[in-house]
Amino acid sequence: MAQISVEVERIVGGPPERVLALLADYAGTRAELWPEMITDYKVVEGGEGPGTRITYRLHATRKRVREVDALVSAPAAGSLLETDQCSSLRTRWQVRAAGAGGSTVTALTTWDGASGVGGFFEKTFAPIGIRKLGNAVLDGLETRLRQPA
Repeated sequence: MAQISVEVERIVGGPPERVLALLADYAGTRAELWPEMITDYKVVEGGEGPGTRITYRLHATRKRVREVDALVSAPAAGSLLETDQCSSLRTRWQVRAAGAGGSTVTALTTWDGASGVGGFFEKTFAPIGIRKLGNAVLDGLETRLRQPA
């Protein structure tokens, strides 16, 4: 079993504090940012930042669906870590200043891949879906940042 890592990164137009606050708003903004590959999204505990617990269904393909039960922490300034309680799936969101009032947002998703032939296909195709997911969240974040605060 090899670890699979997928990173998406983008500079968005907004100060780091506002960007991080929007990403940490699991009860509001984040619920609106998920693309169609995320269904049955619920905030189970909290709703804002560390201590929040969320559940959802991640549709990797039409037939492959992963149930996620993630606990949110903030291991460092400017970051959020979503840790699935039932698997090795982790997504770390990092926000840092990019100059001229912008921010660089990085989402790094990692998990332990399967072995054998299934692992080969997972390592080949799953990153495509995870990149699509991360980029969709960043697209929605950019749209939200263009709206008045």
